[in-house]
Amino acid sequence: MNPKIYILAVSCFVIGTVELIIGGILDIISNDLGVSVSTAGNLITIYSVFFALSAPILLNMTAKFERKKTYLWTLFAFLLSNVLSAASMNYEMLFAGRIIAAISGSFLVVLSTTMASRMVADEYKGRAIGTIFMGISASLVLGIPIGILVGNAYGWRSVFILIGILTALIMIGVFFLLEKVSPPPVVPLREQLRSLREPKIITTELSSGFMLAGHLTLYAYLTPFLRTTLHMNTTMVTIMYIVFGIAAVAGGGLGGLSSDKFGSKKSILTIITAFLVMMLIIPFSVDWPIYVFTAVIIIWSALSWAISPAQNNFIIQMAPHNSDILLSLNTSASHLGIALGSFVGGMVIEHTSILYNAWFGAIFVLIALLCSIFSITRHTVSQSAQSHQH
Repeated sequence: MNPKIYILAVSCFVIGTVELIIGGILDIISNDLGVSVSTAGNLITIYSVFFALSAPILLNMTAKFERKKTYLWTLFAFLLSNVLSAASMNYEMLFAGRIIAAISGSFLVVLSTTMASRMVADEYKGRAIGTIFMGISASLVLGIPIGILVGNAYGWRSVFILIGILTALIMIGVFFLLEKVSPPPVVPLREQLRSLREPKIITTELSSGFMLAGHLTLYAYLTPFLRTTLHMNTTMVTIMYIVFGIAAVAGGGLGGLSSDKFGSKKSILTIITAFLVMMLIIPFSVDWPIYVFTAVIIIWSALSWAISPAQNNFIIQMAPHNSDILLSLNTSASHLGIALGSFVGGMVIEHTSILYNAWFGAIFVLIALLCSIFSITRHTVSQSAQSHQH
């Protein structure tokens, strides 16, 4: 496999860190800028909305441009967004910085995936794309705890300065080490969206969105949750994020194995059901011994990422001819779910107690389960046509 793909993976590591790092330093930002925790939480919501919507539009707008140059200009926009965030004198400036980061970050992830698949021979395509997503999942394990440590030691602005420096180094690496990459064939947006007419496909995408909405209702506010309910200090919170990250990445691997061994349909239903149970248990678990609470968090975090391989596998099996488009739309649905969950989580904190975030999240997970049951028990139009022919 082409080792230059690791430059793109490192780029995705940095982008992945930017998306959720706010959750780890939410309390510091809210104190410093004089806004409530739920208002600070909207910095995750707005990021996810723009992340979800911008990549398909930018892909179409830049469809005919050479990929390396496009990548460098997008990295430059991402660098500027972090400079703006670090220099923010008020909440509005940081809000603007997050929007620019989301638009450029979303496009960089899609460009990384498409460029990686075009930089290798066919037999290495799966591994190349897997390497890119390893960069994103690694940001969950390492990026967020590093961000919490840096943010607590040197202030939240230092996190964006660090990301800006890393982005500049990636730009240098891309400029000197990557060859030019020609753009892929253009697929009209109308054709990309045509698949969404099928209820089976729509409910699969909705399931991904609602699953993450349920997850982020609590996860976006995990730092204040741990501090409020268990009175954890910064060191303990950081350790919990590391534990969460390792469990999440392991869960992604287990989700893939489960999908291969038991089939994606059975895996999806089992994972979402188990995740729903964990969401219901979490508020009770804060009163249990710390090792029991940690075990609950480990299972919860593993299940949160276990769903992705099974869901993606199901989409590929359902529509092999246009799976690329549907997978990118599934990513968009997931980020809209992140936006919905982090917004609702903020509302729960504002009007009730952070203890109940998991239960409100469980409502979304239940909707995700119902969407999956509907999707799995329906034929696609193409499947129906085939069965009529036989």
